[in-house]
Amino acid sequence: MNAALPKPAISVVIPIYNEQAGLAALFARLYPALDRLGERYEIVFVNDGSRDQSVSILAEQFRARPDVTRVVLFNGNYGQHMAILAGFEAARGEIMVTLDADLQNPPEEIGKLIAKMREGYDYVGSIRRKRCDSAWRTYASKAMNRLRERITNIKITDQGNMLRAYGRNVVDLMNQCREVNTFVPALAYRFARKPTEIVVEHEERAAGESKYSLYSLIRLNFDLITGFSLVPLQMFSMLGMMLSLVSAALVVGLLVRRLFLGAEADGVFTLFAIAFFLMGVILFGIGLLGEYIGRIFQQVRARPRYVVQAVLEQQPCLSVVAPIGVEKRLVSRIDE
Repeated sequence: MNAALPKPAISVVIPIYNEQAGLAALFARLYPALDRLGERYEIVFVNDGSRDQSVSILAEQFRARPDVTRVVLFNGNYGQHMAILAGFEAARGEIMVTLDADLQNPPEEIGKLIAKMREGYDYVGSIRRKRCDSAWRTYASKAMNRLRERITNIKITDQGNMLRAYGRNVVDLMNQCREVNTFVPALAYRFARKPTEIVVEHEERAAGESKYSLYSLIRLNFDLITGFSLVPLQMFSMLGMMLSLVSAALVVGLLVRRLFLGAEADGVFTLFAIAFFLMGVILFGIGLLGEYIGRIFQQVRARPRYVVQAVLEQQPCLSVVAPIGVEKRLVSRIDE
């Protein structure tokens, strides 16, 4: 029997969702950038249920560079962060790097993160030097960054940037988590002993369109805030208590006015306005509580977070094609 394949020093995990237009440009820059590092590496592509030709392009790339390429194929779309976690479970490197496929983060910047990790850090985040996103996304992201840091006490300067490096100790802890809704950089920050951040370049998207709509960004921030803090619930409890005191004082004031000055018909609309305001606050509170309860519901069902249809990877002495349909860890092993 042949010896097992040596473990790489660096694993680059890249989620893929309908990226056929930009994959050729990604390959043309990513592999040379990693080759120049002079270290053993692997690239783990995780196809998150793409409906275009991304799967066939990834399979072709695997055949071209089977020594450093692995492809994890989901049977559906489970989201970017589930794809990253699946890549972490499959990756074997001591340093993990996450990278988006759209080339907004240049692959040439990976070397900066690796060099910083070599200084003894176990988590290296990145800050975009000059963002090339639209103005509304830039301002909205900065506002949410400030709000998120106040609520969760997680100090991530640029939460929307996925070019990050993680030590094996941090990744092993994340692999033990079974959270259905999570935010990978924030989860890593919780486990890191010595985190830091560096400034990296940012470019315009090479091809295709962003997969994050306004609704998706809102949902992502709900996952981030509700997944890492109870402050929203506590703040709302305090607001409820204050409104109760104000409402009680208002009732006493209206009662005293009626006893000494008589009924005032003109105050009906004021009462309506106050009532509608309080109903709005109550509905908002119910919605916030529903967010937490919904996440509890998803967690207690204990369904698989994602289902892997196949994995394309090189094996030292075995060539097996597994049947499609086995849940979670179905593997198609392809030898060179």
